[in-house]
Amino acid sequence: MIDLKPACGRMTEVLSKVTDEQLSDPTPCTEYSVRELIAHVDDAARAFTGFARKETPGSAEPGDWRQSTEKSVRALGDAWDDPEAWQGETEGPGFTLPNVTWGKVALTEMVVHGWDLARATGQPFDLPEETLRACHDHVSGFVAAAPLPELWGPPVETPADAPLIDRIVGCTGRRP
Repeated sequence: MIDLKPACGRMTEVLSKVTDEQLSDPTPCTEYSVRELIAHVDDAARAFTGFARKETPGSAEPGDWRQSTEKSVRALGDAWDDPEAWQGETEGPGFTLPNVTWGKVALTEMVVHGWDLARATGQPFDLPEETLRACHDHVSGFVAAAPLPELWGPPVETPADAPLIDRIVGCTGRRP
């Protein structure tokens, strides 16, 4: 079982510091602006919370995007804190994966897109070593064989001794 709470906590910190003026700025996740990436994070957090709870994901809450997305991200961390969340398998968008894999993908979403948003908005992005190690262990093998490979850019070569976050984002097609 992996603790998603550090990545979710860091994501909520980054979100809380995004200004309205930054919403139309580009991100390292080139298909999304800051606003679009925040909407994606909200959708992903709700979907992966649904996978953990083995229920249909909820809808975005109307109102302030910060509060809605932060609530979704906190719920994600809480949902995967339950050992039952990691059991069995769940049908996703067109395919079924073991919940262990869904949990790791959820972690990757928070780490990589947290880094994307931090980079796009001029914020630092740091996480505990064990969170980064779990994410790196996942992306270094999963991204190349992902069921939807078009979700990731071609890997960017990073030195073996580069910081873990740089190797993680490099695996997912970003320039550290």
